[in-house]
Amino acid sequence: MTATTILLIGHGSRESAGNDEVERFTQTWRARHPQWCTELCFIEFADVEVEAGLARAAKSASRVIVVPLILNAAGHVKMEIPAHIARARLQWPGVCFDYAPHLGVCEPILAILQRQLRGCMQGLDMPDPTTTGVVLLGRGSSDREANGEMARMARWLFEETDHELVDLAFTGITYPRLERVVQRQVLLGMKQIVVLPYYLFTGTLIQRIARQVTHLKQQYPHLRFAQGAYIGFEPEIDSLLAERVQALMDGSLASVHIGDEVLQWQPHRHDAHDGHGHAHEHSHAHEHGHHEPHPEVHA
Repeated sequence: MTATTILLIGHGSRESAGNDEVERFTQTWRARHPQWCTELCFIEFADVEVEAGLARAAKSASRVIVVPLILNAAGHVKMEIPAHIARARLQWPGVCFDYAPHLGVCEPILAILQRQLRGCMQGLDMPDPTTTGVVLLGRGSSDREANGEMARMARWLFEETDHELVDLAFTGITYPRLERVVQRQVLLGMKQIVVLPYYLFTGTLIQRIARQVTHLKQQYPHLRFAQGAYIGFEPEIDSLLAERVQALMDGSLASVHIGDEVLQWQPHRHDAHDGHGHAHEHSHAHEHGHHEPHPEVHA
């Protein structure tokens, strides 16, 4: 029996390329950290989902460290994964289950976004940042804390650059949308606009964003646009997760608390999804189009 197993949890995507990226990251992780036994499962759209992943890990280890590969803390991080862990604790009382924090707002993610922004500016031949707007574009969630994490990251990006405008936009669920933010930045005199997708891996929404930027180029032929890549599993992500795993193992980081109330959570269908794999829930009416636009939020 293994003393400790690391269980990585990806979101899962109907776009096979997204799941393939998580699989490749796991292979790289295993090669970089051979001292740890590592398993992988997904929340949805995969052969091995969370319940099966926890069972597999618990049968071969006395301790399981659950590591969510999720950017923002919405329903999956707050309720779904904790509910599975709580039930696993009841089923395997002799196994210790620790829950690592989600990726969240942190310096490594900021560093990746800064690097992407520099690359986009170089592609635009280094224009004046005061006339170059930045749009941090995420999935959007019905959970205000998840949206708030994006707002924090936009503010951090604003603080660390000379860009006068670093705005938020969302591809679904909440507002403002990309076209509205671009319209505002144009009215405020921006000559170039950089779109930075706030996604961990590829998927159908990354393809949609590329089409949206193409449409915006046609709509604003006098503007120059640049689009960054999604965040991806850069070396900073590996280092961040390794630090957290080691901290959990040596006791310098406490496991995320899981309350008894999560046991009431029940699996739900993922009908209103995009196949990409980020913070989104499906139990709220306004996520299906029955809502009024929200006011814009700027950094």
